[in-house]
Amino acid sequence: MEKYQPDPASIAGQSLDVAERTRLLVIGAGPAGLAAASEATRLGLQVVLLDENPVPADMMGEDVPLMFGQRMGGAVRNRNAMTEAFLASDPAIEAAFDAGVDIRLGTAAWGVYANNAGVHWLPGLVAGVTDGEKSWMIGCERIIVAAGRRDMGLAFPGWELPGVLGVTAAQRLADRYGSLDIRRAVLLGTTVEALSAALSLVDRGVEIVAAVEQAEAAIGPASLVEALMSRGVPFLFGHAPRQGRSGQGRSGQGGFDGIESLEIARVDRDGRLVEGTERLLSCDAVLLGIGTTPVIELLAAAGGEMEFHAERGGFAPVLDAARRSTIGGVYAVGDCAGVWAEKTLSADIARAEGRCAARDAAESLGVATDRTEEIPFPATAGSLTADHDLAGYRLAWARACIVNASGAPHVCRCEEVTARELLEVRPPRYLGWTAERRNDRDLHSMLGEGVPHPDQVKRLTRAGMGLCQGRRCREQVAALLALSSGEQLAAIPLATYRAPVRPLPLGVAGQAREPAAHWDTWFGMASQYQPFWDIHEPYTAAGRDVSGKVASE
Repeated sequence: MEKYQPDPASIAGQSLDVAERTRLLVIGAGPAGLAAASEATRLGLQVVLLDENPVPADMMGEDVPLMFGQRMGGAVRNRNAMTEAFLASDPAIEAAFDAGVDIRLGTAAWGVYANNAGVHWLPGLVAGVTDGEKSWMIGCERIIVAAGRRDMGLAFPGWELPGVLGVTAAQRLADRYGSLDIRRAVLLGTTVEALSAALSLVDRGVEIVAAVEQAEAAIGPASLVEALMSRGVPFLFGHAPRQGRSGQGRSGQGGFDGIESLEIARVDRDGRLVEGTERLLSCDAVLLGIGTTPVIELLAAAGGEMEFHAERGGFAPVLDAARRSTIGGVYAVGDCAGVWAEKTLSADIARAEGRCAARDAAESLGVATDRTEEIPFPATAGSLTADHDLAGYRLAWARACIVNASGAPHVCRCEEVTARELLEVRPPRYLGWTAERRNDRDLHSMLGEGVPHPDQVKRLTRAGMGLCQGRRCREQVAALLALSSGEQLAAIPLATYRAPVRPLPLGVAGQAREPAAHWDTWFGMASQYQPFWDIHEPYTAAGRDVSGKVASE
């Protein structure tokens, strides 16, 4: 009798190679993450705290995780120096280390996984992490994600030039790394995040040539506007960028060195250029401050529910007051839980969120705590700016700078997709289409009935498929779909996130030892294995039901 051989595709009896375990994993060493890690350690939990900073210089060059715009000083290539600068930037890091937190700097989480309706074989919560040289899995009982926020991109002719960067990235380079290489900057937008970052940069010696706002008044707090004006910053309302220009290089010796001036003009209520109002602003940087959004990719890729909340900065995770997500045992705190004015101006709110989540996590693990009141979310779009229409504001910027642009800027810079190509759902250029051919059909006729989905546009045009993983274009694509279809911005679905949520070289990813049967979970593919107890007569492979969601969805 032939000896029994198990099915090699079966996951029965196979296990995931989990290199280490901890009770609590905290992702992000900002104010919320540090507060959560320190509080949990005080309560007696074993805690590992990950933070991807210092981010490698080559990854910064791809505008990951923030839009750095090639304005990093040369010091960012010295990893030891950057680690020292990051440690010195916040005394709370040293305090957490002294308290017993296992802190791993320069270590990014590229995926979070949990058992769900379609996956039952994981040994509890698992996170995939990398330090740039190797990748491994950490098993844990609870996870607190404190991944922060990032800036919304804004296309205009010339925005591809080095020197166009997000205000959050500029502030990170200045405050945490001490390596921001700009002298004269134009600020676009007057959100509270833009104004507070600009104020910090001015105090560090950066000249803000002008604060340009397409609206007729600032949308951020008057106190910040007055503080900037008292430092000599002029505000140009009802204006928008027309063209970024480069010249002979900042050294004056010739050569390409990025943006050297920004042409702006007055715009009417529909975002159209008012002829004869153009003016040129000399600068070596343009700071994008039209909006910040929670960094939700880890939570979304893990299957957490997301909803559009204008009062929390756009798409944010569905959370309760204790900051529990819809993924069992996973929390979100700090700016990745929501961005609003008071939190931007006071890190105490983020710290309170971190402590609240840490106490709840400890209690769920059987540890007695001195629980305090849970932290409520704002009821409106930030009480400091209650009249601010976040969706309308972002759509107005997209209309003025992209739809009414004098040229054809690439909304998706990685794949070089313009707004026209995106809205006409043109195929990628490498397929050989000619510029003379245009598609006169509207979005609904090409994408089907209902609200247009960014994933459809992504698959047909490649917009969002580049190395930056959609960080520069994701919100712009949604805004263009809303403007073109007449739908509300909140109605445009969230484009899908998938792990790895950080660029991961194949040489690093390939180090992980796991059975091939697990790949369906990592890459979001329907399982190729059908267990015998689910087979019903008559059975054919073609009739197998793969309509259900997989783990990453």
